[in-house]
Amino acid sequence: MQETILILDFGSQVTQLIGRRLRELNVYCEIHPYNKILEITSDIKGVILSGSPSSVRDDKAPFADLSNIKGRLPLLGICYGAQFMAHHFGGEVNSSLAREYGRAMLTVVEEDNILFRGVSKTSQVWMSHGDTIARLPKNAHVIAKTDDVENAAYKIDGEDTWAVQFHPEVFHSKEGPKMLENFAMNICGCHGNWTPDSFIDTTVEAMRAKLGNDKVILGLSGGVDSTVAAVLLNKAIGKNLTCIFVDNGLLRKNEFEDVLDSYKDLGLNVIGVHAGNLFLSKLAGVTDPEAKRKAIGSTFIDVFEAEAKKIEGAKWLAQGTIYPDVIESVSVNGPSCKIKSHHNVGGLPEKMNLKIVEPLRTLFKDEVRRVGRALGIKRELVGRHPFPGPSLGIRILGEVTEEKLRILRDADDIFIRGLREWKCELPSASYPNEMADNLYDSIWQAGTMLLPVKSVGVMGDERSYEYTIALRAVISTDGMTADWVHLPYEFMAKVSNDIINKVKGVNRVCYDISSKPPATIEWE
Repeated sequence: MQETILILDFGSQVTQLIGRRLRELNVYCEIHPYNKILEITSDIKGVILSGSPSSVRDDKAPFADLSNIKGRLPLLGICYGAQFMAHHFGGEVNSSLAREYGRAMLTVVEEDNILFRGVSKTSQVWMSHGDTIARLPKNAHVIAKTDDVENAAYKIDGEDTWAVQFHPEVFHSKEGPKMLENFAMNICGCHGNWTPDSFIDTTVEAMRAKLGNDKVILGLSGGVDSTVAAVLLNKAIGKNLTCIFVDNGLLRKNEFEDVLDSYKDLGLNVIGVHAGNLFLSKLAGVTDPEAKRKAIGSTFIDVFEAEAKKIEGAKWLAQGTIYPDVIESVSVNGPSCKIKSHHNVGGLPEKMNLKIVEPLRTLFKDEVRRVGRALGIKRELVGRHPFPGPSLGIRILGEVTEEKLRILRDADDIFIRGLREWKCELPSASYPNEMADNLYDSIWQAGTMLLPVKSVGVMGDERSYEYTIALRAVISTDGMTADWVHLPYEFMAKVSNDIINKVKGVNRVCYDISSKPPATIEWE
């Protein structure tokens, strides 16, 4: 039985952070919409109510039935969650001039309260609310306040129920992690035993029970998620797993051969498929980004299906789906507004009559990497940057051609090799508690874009009119938000000079200094 804390999501933009903070404590948790509460079983040790952009005073404010939770299980309301409990259990919530957005100084009123054990008398927290709790329920008392908000935190008497109007999960709440630790460990009684090793053991056992002697097909990409999923399944079912790696003709320089070579030591049964000419034929004349994505996706399905049909008796399709994908698909208001179509193998299960198995569906990206290391996967594979499913097809703005692919591959190879070779002492992007040996490991994702514009230059005392390359490097934790990396000027100068001198067809290099949002990480 896995100890679990249930997080009910009322639509906050930072609900995932609550989950991440608990996972950092090796406490397993699951995020579910407020209106889809799970059956409360013995493995659920406590419940957290998230924040929300809504007001509890709105006619259509999110409402959760807590009849099987409040007073029965440890309960913590955060921001909207705190106001929700005050509003529905005898208190009063008003719109007030005493609104707080941003940093505030919290003063603990009840210093011996278990929620604040080991927390300073005063500490910085992050507020984000327009409403305020004007009056607490009769059976509640204040345990912390700020200069502007009297009821910044409260406790329900006679129950293991707490509430805070600030966000302990965000970075700016300096001692917020300690409060969440107190709730998880000291109040809920969790033991913090959800580790990569325990995940591997339970997942392998579950996969064996689920799959039996059935055959499974998995589409490898060379990325972290599909690699870790493959090694986990291989550990569970061995020879009954067949991995297919499709060369879509849009991969990085030498990537097809390098990826296949990197899998040799993992004992995987991998089939490599060359299909570049087919993909390029489907992209001929296509310039719209979404049309390109769809053409690449549908062609992949056709190629994958044809190859998979050669494997007799296959009943399952394995996917490297991770937890942010799962949360997104069952979000409070349905899937978020579509910015770009997903590159996963969407139509395959229905088309091929296969069942889906997703061994990583409970993990965040950083947890996938931790599991990968525990499985003994080489650091260069586990620490590989995310790479888009449509590959270089969406890093060439406009129509994709063989000549443009040559230019982009050569420029990209110089950039990525340069990042790997440039020594530095910076925190690792993949492993925050470790230091990176080079620029590549200090970055979440880097890539090169070929722009659909040419500009005038001077090369060899002659006029040139050639393409522009844009370099992109960002730091992030999960790809949902990202900021551009301040690469050393000396490095940028060397890379720019090498690209212009060594890549025929380029006479100008730019660096993308836009963050996400408003920009996306990829240009298409």
